[in-house]
Amino acid sequence: MSTVQVVTDATFEAEVMNEALPVLVDLYADWCGPCRQMAPVMAQLAQELAGRAKVVKIDVDRNPMCAQMFRASSIPMFVAMHRGKVVGHQMGAVPKSALLGLLEKVIGPDDAEVEPEELARQLVSGKAEAIDVRDPSSYGRFRIPGAKNLPAGDLDTRKEELRGGPKVPVLYGRADEASTIARQLRSEGFLVRYLKGGFLAWEAEDLEVER
Repeated sequence: MSTVQVVTDATFEAEVMNEALPVLVDLYADWCGPCRQMAPVMAQLAQELAGRAKVVKIDVDRNPMCAQMFRASSIPMFVAMHRGKVVGHQMGAVPKSALLGLLEKVIGPDDAEVEPEELARQLVSGKAEAIDVRDPSSYGRFRIPGAKNLPAGDLDTRKEELRGGPKVPVLYGRADEASTIARQLRSEGFLVRYLKGGFLAWEAEDLEVER
């Protein structure tokens, strides 16, 4: 599972300046309340951006060189870098979407993501299989037609069911949950994708639902 990487003055050049992927830098301090508030958001981004961008954190109290380099007089401070150059920054506690916005010009496309109408076409043509990662009760009430139920809690013991079939598994459920699971599985070598926007997006497009 991808996590937020700790970077220091000593490792900054190797881990940030020389990194091929775009890097989102979180300048923080242990005593900073808004920094602690943003920590779960950074953890989510590290998982969601795995393979497309790197997420790191730098303690400004313990790493004065980095703090001075970024002129981090106010924290939290978030800096997006690519190939050693700053491409954007944000100050203070901000929504996850704002941090994604810092990287949008340099981050690669997410080829794991499938639009609802694209999935509908792939299901008809037999190229994809819908995998519902919600709990059995939610799956039983309504689901994408023909979807297989593989609850998120069972994935550790059942994930091999997703490997090697003729159809590409496309995970769906809650948007954030399915995308995180799909990226983790892809990092383990599974050829899976996920439904953009989750099951709510499928319903919003007025696509067929099985009950």
